[in-house]
Parts: sequence; structure tokens; C-alpha cells
Amino acid sequence: MKETLKKLVGTFSEELVEIRRHLHMHPELSFQEFETSKYIVAKLKEWGVSYKDGWVQTGIVAEVKGELESKEIIALRADIDALPILENEDRVYRSKNENVMHACGHDVHTTCLLGAIKLLHETKAKWGGTIKCIFQPGEEKLPGGASLMIKEGLLPYMNASSIVGQHVHPPLEVGKVGFHAGSYMASADELYVEIVGKGGHAALPNDVKDPIRVGAELLLAFKEIEEKHNETTNPIVLSIGKFNTDGGATNVVPNKINMEGTFRAMDEEKRTLIHQLMTTAAQDLAVKHQVEIDLEIRHGYPSLYNDPELTNQVFGFAQDLLGAENVVNLPKRMTSEDFSFYSQAMPGCFYRLGVANESKGITSAVHTSSFDVDEKCLEIGASLMAFTSYKLLGN
Repeated sequence: MKETLKKLVGTFSEELVEIRRHLHMHPELSFQEFETSKYIVAKLKEWGVSYKDGWVQTGIVAEVKGELESKEIIALRADIDALPILENEDRVYRSKNENVMHACGHDVHTTCLLGAIKLLHETKAKWGGTIKCIFQPGEEKLPGGASLMIKEGLLPYMNASSIVGQHVHPPLEVGKVGFHAGSYMASADELYVEIVGKGGHAALPNDVKDPIRVGAELLLAFKEIEEKHNETTNPIVLSIGKFNTDGGATNVVPNKINMEGTFRAMDEEKRTLIHQLMTTAAQDLAVKHQVEIDLEIRHGYPSLYNDPELTNQVFGFAQDLLGAENVVNLPKRMTSEDFSFYSQAMPGCFYRLGVANESKGITSAVHTSSFDVDEKCLEIGASLMAFTSYKLLGN
């Protein structure tokens, strides 16, 4: 099967490039992926693959069944949305939608999953089991398309024993893939703080309740929490990125300030603990300075946990398919991903696909206007997802 997949993917590599470039030229923002969804459905129909669309409006779940006897079910996932970024590179496949760009590689993820579907569909006589293939909207925007598809009943609909996803990774050269078993990516919560005091003349400090001073104390309190609870094996990040006043001047203390920030953690217990500590710090300072402090913690994506047994299995499949020298271990990341909603609910494996080619100048990071990939990654991503599915189903 390994050699069959390698040979077969080479026969439609040009089609994979065509699919990726079409998606790249027609990106759509989170939860607005209507044309993208239609394009995916058209491909599934062309290949004779069954599907159910309309999940959170633009999501799709395709189904590929092997012809050998098996009741095993697994899931594969790709995200389909783009980012509000202006692509500044003069490429033949440059985005045609102004200020929208596939700068995080979701065009690659979608193409690889479509490629895996085609590989599996054309070899279905050689394997048994069922693969549910998720084309998910809205990964880049809270509350995350994964959470919304789950609310619409995705998990019982799939009834899968495990789920696998992949993500482009510019630090890795094309041809390589990377894994991390266990806690891999952080949760991501947004922090919004409003502090209302009493403004007045800056030269009369006894007549004011200075919200800037209180905000500074709260910021330091947050940093103390971070320093106390940040561990090498279980890190957190607690940062304020925005600090604004509603006026003020060299001699005027404003009435109100606003702060915004991010909090990230690698496990859910510590996440809950830090939420409590931040809330207590804000309440204590409000009492101490007799001001109003409104701390809103907007819950974002949970931490992403790669099931060790499943991840080690997929690691081995990747070594078998690509060669041991092309499969590496990766460190933890404080970035977040809504694949975590799946990995919190069932055994999951989320790995990284190398896309860089330094000799061609393809080295830009994701979420930048110059991001691109070596399109050889499409064959690798498609064949690895197909081979992984074949092996996980026990064939």
C-alpha cells in the first residue's frame, strides 16, 4: 500500500497544485467560506465521494469507506478559512480578494485532505474501515469552527475512535514532518480590563483616584502571577498588549483606562487556577483604591493535547513512509489551535508539515504577507494522511 500511494499521488500532483492555487487565489475569511465550500463539494462530487455539508453553514464532512470488512472509524481534519492580510508578493496565484490571504496555509491543509480522499477512494478495494474527513470553517476566529461543529453534533455523527490533523510549518524544510506527544499547544484566552476611577488635576493627587496607577499595579500583579506559576515543563504566558486612557494630559488624570491582553496555558487545571488568581488580584485592587475594575476573561481555545499512544503510532507511520531522517520531534508551542476542541474530546494527533525551501527563498513565517510553501509538500501531506488512515484502521 505504501508504494501504491507513493506512485498514485505522483500521477495527480499537478491537480493538487491546481487545487491549492485555486484556493489560494480565492481566500475567504472565517465563517464566510461559501465559495470555498462550493469548490470542495464540486471536487467530492467529481470523484464520487459522499459528504454532508452545511455544518456551521460552510463546513463539510466527507466519508470514504474501504471495501474490506471493518467497523473501524477514524477522522481527518483540515481548516478552510483565511486571514485578513494583504498579500504583497507578485505571484501568478496571488490572492484575488483584496486584504484576504491564505497566510496560515489552510489552502494547503484543504488540498492535502482532498488529496488524501482521492488516494483513499481510488484504493478502497485494498482496505477496510471508514474515514470521516472534516473541512472545518472558522479556525482563525473565536469561538472556533471546531467548537461550533461539535455543538451541532459532529462527534456522535462521526463516531470516530481518533482524529488526525496537520499544519504547515515554515521552520521545517519540505519533505520533513514534526511531532510532539502530550501537551503540545496552549490554550488562548483574551483579557479585557476597564478601570474607572476619578479624574482631575494631576497636581492634586489627593483629589483623584488614578486609574493609570491602578492599571500599572494590576499589570505588575499579573506579571507576578506569571512568574510564580511559569514552569519549564508547564509554561504559561500572561501579557498585556494594549493600555489606553479615555483622555488625560501632562496635567490631567483621566477617569478611565482600558487594558487588553492574552493568557495562555498548557493544561486546563492551571488555566482555571490562573483565571481565579487574576480575578482575585483585580478585586483586591478595586477595594484597595476604591475604584471600579471590570475584568472580562473571554475563554478561547483549550490546550491541545496529543494523545501519546496515537501520536507515537503516527510518528512511526511517518518514518515508514518518509524515512526516519525526515521525521523529527518538536518542542511545545504557546500558540493555539481549535483542533484542541477535538483533542480534548477524543484521542487526537496534530503534527507539522514542512513547507520551506531555503534554496527557493521560501522561508516566510505564517501570518505574514509573504508566506508561501514549496508545493512538493502537497504530495507529502496527502500521502501521509492517506497512509496514516490506512494503518490506523488496522490494515
